[in-house]
Amino acid sequence: MAGEIPDLEARERTGTGKGAARQARRDGMVPGIVFGGDVDPLPINIPFNVLIKKLRAGRFKSTLFNMKVDGHDDVRVICRDVQRDVVKDLPTHVDFMRLRRTTQINLFIPVEVVGEENCPGLRKGGVLNLVRPEVELVVTAGDIPDHVTIDVSGIQIGESVTISSVDLPQGAKPTIARDFVIATISAPSGLKAASEDEEDADVAEEEAPEEAEAEE
Repeated sequence: MAGEIPDLEARERTGTGKGAARQARRDGMVPGIVFGGDVDPLPINIPFNVLIKKLRAGRFKSTLFNMKVDGHDDVRVICRDVQRDVVKDLPTHVDFMRLRRTTQINLFIPVEVVGEENCPGLRKGGVLNLVRPEVELVVTAGDIPDHVTIDVSGIQIGESVTISSVDLPQGAKPTIARDFVIATISAPSGLKAASEDEEDADVAEEEAPEEAEAEE
C-alpha cells in the first residue's frame, strides 16, 4: 500500500445551489462535491489557497487523496473535474469521486533504484539518468504500491532499463503501451568529449585525401 497518501481537508457545505456556491467563493472557499461509493453526494467547501497550491503542484487529477471532513469518516477520493473561470482561469468548482478498494485508477508511482553498487556502468564512471522518476500505472485503490523498483546491477554504459524489465506489483500495469525507458547509464562527460574528438579526427582524415585529389 502507498505509505504517503496526502490529506485534503474540506468542510461540509450546508447550503446548496448557486447562492451557496457564490457565498463560498466570497468567503475564500471553492465549492465542490464528493460522489460515488453508494452513499449520498456530499457538498463541500475547500479553502481556495489550499486548492490552488495543490493544483499548481501538478497531477492533481491523478493523485489519490485522503479527504477529511468534520463529522464524516475519512474517505479516499480522486478528482474527476475542476471547473475554472473562463477569464481568470481560477478554480470555481471541483468534483471528487469516492473510491472502492476494487476501483481501478491511474496514479503516478515513484521509482526506486537498487543495485547501484553492483552496476558495472557506474563503476566505469558512467552516470545514472533517471528518465522517469515516476511511472504512471493503472492500480486498484485498495492495493496501491509505495514505489516501483528498478535494478541497475549488470547495466553497462549505454544501456537502459525499460518498463518491460520491471517486476510490477500484482494487478498493476503501465498506462503506456510501448516499452518506454525509465533509466539509462550514460558515458561520463569526459569520455563523451574524447569520443567526439576521435570522431572529428576520423572525419578530418577521410576528408583530407578527397581535398588533395581535388587540388590535383
